[in-house]
Amino acid sequence: MTNLAKHPTWVSARWPLRNVRNAWMPALFCALALVAARPLQAQSLRVLHTFTGGQDGATPYSGLTLDRAGNVYGTTAEGANQSCLGGCGTVFRISPSGILTSLYRFNGNDGDFAEANVTIASDGTLYGTTEFGGVYGAGNVYRLQPPARALGNATGQWNETVLYTFGPIDNGLGVEPWYGSLVFDHAGNLYGTASAGGVGPCATGGCGTVYELAPSEGAWTYSVLYHFTCGTDGATPFSGVILDPAGQLYGTTDGNSRCDYGTVYQLVRTGLTWTANTLHQFEAQDDGAQPVGGLVMDAAGNLYGAAAYGGSGGGGVVYELSPTGNGWTFIVVYSLAGGPGGGSSSPLTIDAAGNLYGTAEYDGAYYDGSVFKLTRTNGNWTYTDLHDFTGGADGANPVGAMALDADGNLYGTSSLGGTSNKGVAWEITP
Repeated sequence: MTNLAKHPTWVSARWPLRNVRNAWMPALFCALALVAARPLQAQSLRVLHTFTGGQDGATPYSGLTLDRAGNVYGTTAEGANQSCLGGCGTVFRISPSGILTSLYRFNGNDGDFAEANVTIASDGTLYGTTEFGGVYGAGNVYRLQPPARALGNATGQWNETVLYTFGPIDNGLGVEPWYGSLVFDHAGNLYGTASAGGVGPCATGGCGTVYELAPSEGAWTYSVLYHFTCGTDGATPFSGVILDPAGQLYGTTDGNSRCDYGTVYQLVRTGLTWTANTLHQFEAQDDGAQPVGGLVMDAAGNLYGAAAYGGSGGGGVVYELSPTGNGWTFIVVYSLAGGPGGGSSSPLTIDAAGNLYGTAEYDGAYYDGSVFKLTRTNGNWTYTDLHDFTGGADGANPVGAMALDADGNLYGTSSLGGTSNKGVAWEITP
């Protein structure tokens, strides 16, 4: 298989990965459009909100997070503040009746370019990261709380607290948290990743880090748990981490032009020390490449993820890693069709029965993205196309984590499309 064109891990322009793709995707898909499209599936998508680029923001990369009351929360990377010149963005909530409320609008100093979905604490407080902004322009970790006068049902701007500011680049602690959401452990500590910085050999002064924020007497203490080296452990952890019941961390790296095509890693704690184990190193063959979206875990401890490139179908793969004795077994669950890089750059969603749900950013009948389901029956996986985006009112280029409610409804976002081409939030019903 021909090696894939790799993207730099650090460029001054925003969206390094997305800009590289967008440069050649339109021409490729115009050519692919001449090929007979697969049969369309019955459409069951409902648009919850069409973003306008005004106070509601624009380009929702993050996906959606569901609370117990049926509200969904998300972020936009752009809009809502004219002084931001194309960045900053918002945090929003959409009620079950479909009403969007802008909870917070970033101004740059308090955060800029929110690409990660929010994490909801047990008290309804929201936690998240911005890729840029802050004192050094290298991102923030923030907390949002509703105004005290309307706790739990706020209609005005929520109150932001910056828990940590990343940078400068040469401080060895990591910079620019990307797609990955934060995760809590049972003690209330937060874990996340920074896509660059640290002390590794990458051109930025580091290949990224995994970090912990620990609460202590009203403040938060930041510490780096692991520095990626661009060796067999990989580099550039765009996605966040997940926790298993024993407190071990798992995640993926994207790799870079001087390193590899991405890895799946495990961090194991022994006392105060964390040790990294590489569970799989992608080779850009049938196993795929660039597992940008991160991981989910089922009840048996198996890991699932998706890679945006490679696979026998050329459009990325969905994969499984299963613990076996002292090691892990890697298998490809499904190879996606479509053009290179058209596969999933988002985390998968898993239901109680172990079925997997995902998005392909540039796949589908119109090459504007799709939503799919993988159902396991007797050890085999069946692919179902749930929706093909048209690039019109239903949106285009679905990215970010999807939320799944108890009735089997899926909630997600498309970064573009809609009547203003600023993206949409949507629901798919079974």
